[in-house]
Amino acid sequence: MKSALINGMMGGFMGFLMSFLLNYFLFALPQSITIHALGNGMSGLMSGFMGGLIGVMVHISKEKKAAQFS
Repeated sequence: MKSALINGMMGGFMGFLMSFLLNYFLFALPQSITIHALGNGMSGLMSGFMGGLIGVMVHISKEKKAAQFS
């Protein structure tokens, strides 16, 4: 359980970072509500993907290390 929480926090932080960077550099000051909504949707999609990907990669890495010691 502790490992899942740590992996989730790592993935969440990476997702936050990706969302922040997308909103700050790519969709900085939107011209309309539609572009603003599109930017938030894209950043949410990317941050969710990054969070999931990092979580899965850390889990696989820890499983490989645990299998080596068994």
